[in-house]
Amino acid sequence: MDQRMVNFIRALRAAGVRISLAESQDAMYGVESVGVSNRDHFASTLRATLVKEARDQSVFNYFFPLFFGSGQPPMENIPDNLSSDDQNTLQQALQSMMGNMDALRDLLRQLIEGQPFSQQQLDQMGEQSGLPQGSEMYQRQWFERRMQQQSGIRDIQDLIEALMQALEEMGMNGEAREQVREMLEQNAEGLAEQLSQYVGANLAEQMAAQDPKPKQDLQDVPFEHMSYHEADAIRDEIRRLAARLRSRASLRQKRAKLGDPDPRRTMRANMRYGGVPLEIKHKTRHKKPALLLICDVSTSMRYCAEFLLTLIYELQDQVAKTNSYIFIDDLTDISMVFTDEQPRDAVQKVLRENPPGYYNTDLGHSLDTLCHDHLGRVDHRTTMIILGDGRNNFNDPRTDLTEMLQRRCRRLIWFNPESSGMWGQGDSDMHLYARSADGVYKVSNLRELADAVDHILTDG
Repeated sequence: MDQRMVNFIRALRAAGVRISLAESQDAMYGVESVGVSNRDHFASTLRATLVKEARDQSVFNYFFPLFFGSGQPPMENIPDNLSSDDQNTLQQALQSMMGNMDALRDLLRQLIEGQPFSQQQLDQMGEQSGLPQGSEMYQRQWFERRMQQQSGIRDIQDLIEALMQALEEMGMNGEAREQVREMLEQNAEGLAEQLSQYVGANLAEQMAAQDPKPKQDLQDVPFEHMSYHEADAIRDEIRRLAARLRSRASLRQKRAKLGDPDPRRTMRANMRYGGVPLEIKHKTRHKKPALLLICDVSTSMRYCAEFLLTLIYELQDQVAKTNSYIFIDDLTDISMVFTDEQPRDAVQKVLRENPPGYYNTDLGHSLDTLCHDHLGRVDHRTTMIILGDGRNNFNDPRTDLTEMLQRRCRRLIWFNPESSGMWGQGDSDMHLYARSADGVYKVSNLRELADAVDHILTDG
């Protein structure tokens, strides 16, 4: 049991639960005092000593039955619940079906007798499905489907219907047939549950056996693979990241306070001194950029848009002015929300009031709305940033509008989480949009996003 608990704790750690050595020892001492005879008390003891945060409760509840469950689903021996005549009819029907269904004969007999899979059967199916090579819990459903296909469970409903038809032809009454059907389906669910338990337990054991992986820096976690826990941690990191970017931007502006020497202005100013350079003129120092943000907040882009908006508004003292818009199928002005709320609260309010739906992303239509209703906010001082993957669900991309906006603004920049190898594939119009952009930054994680924002601030 001690080794089982050690593997359980290792699996929890592999799943992201923080458990110290002292807490592991507390769990051992607690179980030694409480015992294992009462399963509820045993589970409560482990939960109290190992779980510190509410968000880890679900992880504990998921893994506990994989290590300490019975593994044997409830199943019925169907003939024991039938009369002698119905037992004979069932046996005759079963024999009549075997000629055409030899491959499923063992499974059908197993269902009727209420026999779970043997350990040998499970190990054989697991080996054939490649389960020993599994290492992560997200693979569980895939291995379950493979094992269900090998066992024949996925075809069991057709088998049950064929048996019901044979029983009807042999004269079994409707009530008895319905009773047989219910018990067969219950036994089939029991076998499927047994396979699921076997797959989950094996993956958990294999996770526990692995050496702890070095924890990936949160800033390098791809947005598309980010968990809810990691997103929460990054929200806490944004303010510290903004402080670092603000310090760097302030230092650059301090160094550029006088600017570089400007030979042309120096010569012109000193003509009255006969060309002697008594007054040194300097180039204009770094200017704060005026930004216009257009953010895709569809499901695939939601995290990225959230972090960009939060980061930009945490850096408002480094920006001359910011106007912000979001879109899925049409454009929405959200600039006013940030005048009344703190950046993080404002972003959460915007996302809450604009949930992703079943409507299609349409940047072309959104750009049309921008040009029709808000074109006055775009001038020669404006840096436009479009955050999106350039996927329009085969709608008109309206590249004519991006070309016009690029000519009208100081520069038009794209932030895109997809690599250039994905441009033009499927419904992607990014290869068309890139032609009318002054630059495209890849922003698949927080580090790339912060570097892109830093470059915008650097260039003023």
